[in-house]
Amino acid sequence: MKTTSSDTPRYARKTGKLRGTLIGCGFFAENHLNAWTSMRDTPLEGVELVAVCDRDLAKAEAAARRFGIPRAYADAETMLTEQKPDFVDIATTLPSHRPLVELAARHGVPAICQKPFAESLEDAQAMVRACADAGVQLMVHENFRWQHPLLAVKQVLDEGWAGKPFYGRVQFRHGFDIITNQPYLAEDERYIIMDVGLHLLDVARFLFGEAGRLYCRTARIDPRVRGEDTATMLVDFHSGVTCVVELSTATRTEPEPFPECLVRIEGTDGTVELEQGYRLVLSRPGHREVRPVDAELLPWASLPWHVVQDSVLAIQRHWVDCLREGREPDTSGADNLATLELTFGAYRSAERGQAEVFG
Repeated sequence: MKTTSSDTPRYARKTGKLRGTLIGCGFFAENHLNAWTSMRDTPLEGVELVAVCDRDLAKAEAAARRFGIPRAYADAETMLTEQKPDFVDIATTLPSHRPLVELAARHGVPAICQKPFAESLEDAQAMVRACADAGVQLMVHENFRWQHPLLAVKQVLDEGWAGKPFYGRVQFRHGFDIITNQPYLAEDERYIIMDVGLHLLDVARFLFGEAGRLYCRTARIDPRVRGEDTATMLVDFHSGVTCVVELSTATRTEPEPFPECLVRIEGTDGTVELEQGYRLVLSRPGHREVRPVDAELLPWASLPWHVVQDSVLAIQRHWVDCLREGREPDTSGADNLATLELTFGAYRSAERGQAEVFG
């Protein structure tokens, strides 16, 4: 994984044990809480959550008991005022992101914000501006690019295995029922692209650079959902790569591929393919190599979620490194603006039936 670096830290370095807080104690926040807890007594990381917050105080109190966190709050401003933490992890749903990020900025607290980052590009720009003016880091929890198998793809690509890439496919097609655990997704008018598509667009940017043109088609297959549950995008990158980005939660197949993100990259020298079962296949004429790239099963993780859970720990470790070194996170708020431009552009393309062009 590349990191931004500079001889002069952009932000104040954080030293000693970091005191963190978390807002939002819902379904996915369990992974954040487990990852932070696992970092509590690590000598080089030294992170302790001192408080959690949820509008439903009972939820916050239950999380505090389960994870041994000293305080629970129902009001985020009260928590930040009383605790004065080194950072806040915002693991809430989309409508609350801007007010909570701007609240953190007013308190001078670096913030992680869950994805989707913002409901509009204007909101995202406002959050980036608020944290920049406050001189604090802002990171978006875009964890797909931190998945161990995808980091392995990036590594062999950077090593030049494929030569110069010219074609890519990033695919997330499954039929796993995610609505049961996250029922609010069924009510969203914008569904699969906002929930998963932005992850895949971020992965494509991670692998191929910035995009210049995107065309998207969508459909709604599952009658339970209001928004689109399939999407196919054709994306042209300035690097010369044409990439197909595929999304579906309506695919019926066996074996069920959820939650695997599959990748194929063709280059002038060879092909790199991340296949189902976390197999990285490297092939050239006369040569074929298969590498297992599954993630470690952490003590608190469970199948089939373990790769996603491992990526949560990876991105939180990156955040701690950035706080200690005073640098910008790879998935910063500013970087995420480019992912959101593609995301909102995909919706415009689908609505208008024509390609969107980017700078």
